[in-house]
Amino acid sequence: MFVTVENNNIAGRGGDSEQIDLIDLIVQLWRGKVTIIMFVIVALALAVGYLAVAKEKWTSTAIITQPEVGQIASYSNAMTTLYGENAPGVAGMQQNLINRFGSAFSALAETLDNQKEPEKLTIAPSVKGQPLPLLVSYVADSAEGAQHKLSEYIQQVDEEVAKEVIADLQDNIKLQTLNLQDSLKSQEVVAQEQKDLRIRQIREALRYAEQAGVNRPQIQQTQDVTQESMLLLGSEALKSMIEHESTRPLVFSGSYYQTRQSLLDIANLKVVPETVHAYRYVMKPTLPIRRDSPKRAITLVLAVLLGGMIGAGVVLGRNALRNYRPKAQ
Repeated sequence: MFVTVENNNIAGRGGDSEQIDLIDLIVQLWRGKVTIIMFVIVALALAVGYLAVAKEKWTSTAIITQPEVGQIASYSNAMTTLYGENAPGVAGMQQNLINRFGSAFSALAETLDNQKEPEKLTIAPSVKGQPLPLLVSYVADSAEGAQHKLSEYIQQVDEEVAKEVIADLQDNIKLQTLNLQDSLKSQEVVAQEQKDLRIRQIREALRYAEQAGVNRPQIQQTQDVTQESMLLLGSEALKSMIEHESTRPLVFSGSYYQTRQSLLDIANLKVVPETVHAYRYVMKPTLPIRRDSPKRAITLVLAVLLGGMIGAGVVLGRNALRNYRPKAQ
């Protein structure tokens, strides 16, 4: 029983000692409040100075996706003229253009990041797990600057992609023109060979007619005449046919004139880069209303906390040293 009481007393005295120490700590801080306030003021002054000289960061964002059909109408019409039914579909062209845009934009972002004074330009999917739409952003030292620069870089990449697409189209036009011209030459050669063969056949029939003494036609229905029976037309008719065939223009099939029409259509193709776009806006570049850094409120709050902590540390440390010296003596 005595031990229990004694332990309770000891425990009670220990609790009183801890309570006295806490009160003493609060009293020390209160007495040193001027010092603490001075440190808080100094910290605030430093924070204000930092806010005044720190470089601001503002981020403008935009959301883009594949171009509309009307934005690539001239390009798709040109591809259809070039390749007809074999031309890629409009959806494929739209996907190809936005893919080109994304690659070119990423390359530009990498180039800007590797400059002596890096610029932060980013592009990424707007929705996780989906390739489109794309979220693009740019960080600048002012809200207007961020918005203007982002718009400028988007337009710059769009123009570059359009020029590349038109350059590819011009190469396709040259290649397809050569192919069609070669096709025309081949058909003309075949038509000339057919004409020469026809004349040789008539001359051969004339020779047989002269040998057989057939001068006048021996048949009435000329549509039934074959190579073997052509001599029955008579030598006079065959001579007239030879003269007629020699001056007769070449005879071509319908595919020849279709090829010529395609060649003329391609020759009239005129597609300028300004009529081709590789993207369309879902959301135009925003004008940011809140800067990324420095954060004024957070900076000031941290300055107060830091100043108060340093001031409290100085007060408590000074009092500890003051109380420590008499004990050391």
